[in-house]
Amino acid sequence: MQDAQVIKALNIEKIPRGCISRYWLEIVEDSIGNPINIPLIVAKGEEDGKTIGLTAAVHGNELNGIPVIQRIFNEIDTKVLKGTIIGAPIINVPSYLRKKRRFLDGVDLNHIMPGVANGTVSQVYAFRVVDRLIKHFDYLLDLHTASNGRVNSYYIRADMSDEVVRKMALLQNAQIIVHNPPSDGTLRGTADEMDIPAITLEVGNPNLFQKGMIREGLTGIHNLLGYLGMTESEVEEISEETILCKKSYWIYSDAGGLLTVHPNVTDIVQKNEIIATVRNIFGDKIKEYLAPEKGIVIGKSVSPINQTGGRILHLGIIK
Repeated sequence: MQDAQVIKALNIEKIPRGCISRYWLEIVEDSIGNPINIPLIVAKGEEDGKTIGLTAAVHGNELNGIPVIQRIFNEIDTKVLKGTIIGAPIINVPSYLRKKRRFLDGVDLNHIMPGVANGTVSQVYAFRVVDRLIKHFDYLLDLHTASNGRVNSYYIRADMSDEVVRKMALLQNAQIIVHNPPSDGTLRGTADEMDIPAITLEVGNPNLFQKGMIREGLTGIHNLLGYLGMTESEVEEISEETILCKKSYWIYSDAGGLLTVHPNVTDIVQKNEIIATVRNIFGDKIKEYLAPEKGIVIGKSVSPINQTGGRILHLGIIK
């Protein structure tokens, strides 16, 4: 097993060809001066080609993307690979170590991209991730999951008005694709502003590994690698079962209590269908929530503990 080399900057030209290399990319220092490093796995082929970046755990509790990235590199033959694949299985190392979603200062790292060079703790971290890693990519696939107390389908966020991004999204053969304009402070949005085609893969639920979701994520990435001619992977036919949504939004509660969300993920709900019930602590039904329009359940809350303003479900409006 190769020891991982500590580096302060990524220089793709100096990475050896025809093999897989491991690195610790120094990003910042902690409060006693020790470096905080991001783990990188880099497969560089014998021939030149595009550079694809795979990132996971921008939120520290979103784990499904980690084995997706690990397994991709176990399955790549660098002798026939054209170009370079860079995997960062954990972007938000401080939050991963604490098993927390948000950064050390309580900020959502995926809402402040591309960060600020001389800003706050989270802003500097975000800036250096982009400056030292993301800018080297030709394409980006950013892997996420649902947040605490929620579950997700396997779905893609993508700017479907961009033909390259649209093709990247369709090749994932996900359950759902949501058209989502990219300029939103996310890592995907930042990549897009740097002219790096990017999609977000929402791969299931937080704080655990889900074998089925991991397999689905692997298939889509292999599809893209094959389509770009970087590997000899056979491209699976684009699934006709993938549901395209022109937009999506969360439905929130306006009453606190014990929440039950009735439909399952990927269910189609009709306008005025009962989607959730809130009961008080004595068990009395105090509120029912109806679907405002027809749509598909992309994700939903599974935590019964619901304060006023809590999330109920994520509704996709089918194109």
